[in-house]
Amino acid sequence: MPTDLARRALLRRTLALSAAAAAAPAITMGATGTITAGLPTTPANAQFWERLREQYWLPEDIAQLENGNWGVMARPVLEAYNRHTFRVNRDASYFSRRELYPELEAIRTEVAQLLGASPDEIAFARGATEVLQNLISGYQRLEPGDAVMYADVDYDSMQSAMAWLQERRGVALRTIDLPERASQAQLLEAYRAALDANPNVRLLLLTHLSHRHGMLIPVRDIVAMARERGVDCIVDAAHSWGQMDFTVADLQADFIGFNLHKWMGAPIGVGVMYIRRERLDAIAPYLGERDVPEDDIRSRIHTGTSNYAALLSVPDALAFHRQIGANNKAARLAELRSYWVQRAADIPGVEVLTLDEPEDHAGISAFRLRGERTPAGNRAIAQRLLDRYGVFTVHRTGLAGGACVRVTPAVFTRFAELERLLIGLKALATA
Repeated sequence: MPTDLARRALLRRTLALSAAAAAAPAITMGATGTITAGLPTTPANAQFWERLREQYWLPEDIAQLENGNWGVMARPVLEAYNRHTFRVNRDASYFSRRELYPELEAIRTEVAQLLGASPDEIAFARGATEVLQNLISGYQRLEPGDAVMYADVDYDSMQSAMAWLQERRGVALRTIDLPERASQAQLLEAYRAALDANPNVRLLLLTHLSHRHGMLIPVRDIVAMARERGVDCIVDAAHSWGQMDFTVADLQADFIGFNLHKWMGAPIGVGVMYIRRERLDAIAPYLGERDVPEDDIRSRIHTGTSNYAALLSVPDALAFHRQIGANNKAARLAELRSYWVQRAADIPGVEVLTLDEPEDHAGISAFRLRGERTPAGNRAIAQRLLDRYGVFTVHRTGLAGGACVRVTPAVFTRFAELERLLIGLKALATA
């Protein structure tokens, strides 16, 4: 149950945000933008990142270090989303049946260009989970005697979808537990050994950047190694795109699920399905879609009536993303992660679960305190950090090595907020 301190803090935040929303001036993005103001956009430029923070409405009394659920929209994007919502609500089907789809096609082209894909290789969805479930359930290259494989680092819903293949298609299910602190070479070797030990595997699920503890795996190398063995890979890039700067060519995978509402800054409810054009026939048309030709990727997913305002806000989110700069954003997130990780590693009793080499992480990481591995114990640690130090994190489960507490900074995170985390870790480690 929340403490009195937590209740008072919640009340203060509610009142403060209500007042801010009422008093804040309208913020628009002109051709030159509103955040740079002539400042160099480099991770080392503190003035730039403080100016950037001003573009977000945030609770000031909480250090928000749980930004992995979804991303906070920047003010210009939120205002654009409100405008699009008003338009969709006002014009209703008069808009959706006459003007919406040409606008969505232009947005699809813009997203495809940013991904380094062709527009006919992507389709919109409500999130990466929906995309990946459709890719997994629609994969039609499995035969009796085949097997599918996933790892402990993969997202729960995707693991369930792979298990569904066992139940519905009669294939075998194989799992792999990855070492928590492993180099790129060690991870590649772990997958190689797992596939060699299970030569009947034909479909492998890969998570580019794990939501559990921030492990980054060498997708490109694993895909190439798997392809040599006749294994297809479906890649979960829900957390990596926007947190890292890459295109589909960098992954070399045929089937990928992306999110736009985590690290690209779009409203909740926008994901992207990618299928390499030459591999479209490996995924069956979706059961609820008969109006779209089978040679169109959009026949592989059917979302019904979507949040059109969220989709229409994607160009606004991408414009803000470009203003920051994809490389700058990735470098800033890695810098914030390294700041707390390198200091936490010196605290007796704190175990950081990812390696510190640049190729081994992005912005997410996680820790265990005094060897605590139970879900209840890690939930309690996260609660103490919130109640006593005003630091919001989240416990994660699912790793073979046990539960942990995830720390996920965002581009607007201040070093002072990470210091609050470190103060809390030092105190809890010695309690």
